[in-house]
Amino acid sequence: MKFGEKLRLQRQEKGLSQVELAKELGVTTRTLINYEGGTSHPKSREIYYKLSEFFDVDINYFLTEDAEFLTLAAQRYGSKGMTEAKEVLEQATALFAGGKLSDEDKLAFLHEMQAIYFDSKERARTKFTSKKLRKPANLPEN
Repeated sequence: MKFGEKLRLQRQEKGLSQVELAKELGVTTRTLINYEGGTSHPKSREIYYKLSEFFDVDINYFLTEDAEFLTLAAQRYGSKGMTEAKEVLEQATALFAGGKLSDEDKLAFLHEMQAIYFDSKERARTKFTSKKLRKPANLPEN
């Protein structure tokens, strides 16, 4: 089950409207609608913590491997990085369509793809950005 589906399910089980949950999380209703629709993910781990506390579930329930990857990409490289990370995941998922890889092999492949993505972004940042303008990779872009 994807992040948005889990969020919608938890919200509905608690009998909340999207407006009520958005207010509780400190986000706009539009943002919550995008989360539930799968068009965006929280860019901050703080939202995941708020969700896990509010719904009294383990944070890992909401923070799947894909969500973790997208969140890190957004924190490090902004919305463009998150968009690129989504494309990486979509293309990797397409590779598995109709394939015969085990779940363990698929997971190993996705982990490697994520590591390659971050490594290539860091190498490009180092190569094409002057030392004066570089930000540490663990800080989000503004």
